[in-house]
Amino acid sequence: MNPRVAAAAWGAAVTAALVLGPMALRDRLPEPLATHWNAGGVDNSASFQAHVLTVAAVWTLVWVALLAVAARGWALRHRNGRALWWGGLFGGGVLVLGTQAFTLSANLDVPDWTAASLSGWQVPLVVVGSLGVGVLAGYLGRGAPDPVQAVQPPPAMRLRPGRRTVWVSRLVNPWLVALALVAAAAVAVLCGLRLAGAVSAATLASALPGAVIAMVVGLATAGLTVRVGGDALVIGFGPLGFPARRIPLSKIDRAWTEVRRPSEVGGWGFRGIPGMATIMLRGGECLVVGYRSGGRLAISIDDAESGASLINALVAERVRS
Repeated sequence: MNPRVAAAAWGAAVTAALVLGPMALRDRLPEPLATHWNAGGVDNSASFQAHVLTVAAVWTLVWVALLAVAARGWALRHRNGRALWWGGLFGGGVLVLGTQAFTLSANLDVPDWTAASLSGWQVPLVVVGSLGVGVLAGYLGRGAPDPVQAVQPPPAMRLRPGRRTVWVSRLVNPWLVALALVAAAAVAVLCGLRLAGAVSAATLASALPGAVIAMVVGLATAGLTVRVGGDALVIGFGPLGFPARRIPLSKIDRAWTEVRRPSEVGGWGFRGIPGMATIMLRGGECLVVGYRSGGRLAISIDDAESGASLINALVAERVRS
């Protein structure tokens, strides 16, 4: 099935169901609708129009993003990318449809929104069902295995006796920088509004932690510095290169470069498990380090071939000595 056709058809069907379903039941629903529940029962509401538009808008954003991914095509060239795409398309659609369904059923024929009740099994059922559909869609749509590419280590550079050679490269992800700046602005605005008395302490307490976390995480992961020299490979995070991870060259067998995409490793950030991890800030050339223990670490960084060549030269020098 053509991914673009599938995304267009499925997305349109989900959007129609999200809008037409509530409209068909409009006479049996209260105004406003109950839209959120906690352990004690219903705790929030929204007008019928606002609820329908919000749910449709959230799904439309996801749908358009998936269409854009399919249009670019690069994420669907790899098996992991195809599995994630198909799983997100159908699993996400089932999740939003299920959420809409249990919201409508809870509000159906009640005198007002405060009487709307939600069964304890509905939310877990929707979550499990959407995960199951997503996994099945990803499995069926993953396609053939990716072709195996032979690893060709770059030639080790020649080191001049008595001279110390160091390689340093730095990479910055502008999207994560923007995230950190937006979060910092939100923190400043929230604090300013609180000082001016425009927002309550409860509102500040509920919104501030998320903004602070986004700001700190964005700053800590937006930049990456990799340094090779002496007896170690050092990976520094954030604008100051701290915290840093130091990998002794005695633990490294060899290094090489590979082209990797976020869709191949599960997204951006720190991916994988210890021994088979990837530090992914942008798609493209990556420095891959093979440990003597058999594990690997891939790092998205510019001029990765020079770094790999120096690592191989320094490792060979240690072996000779």
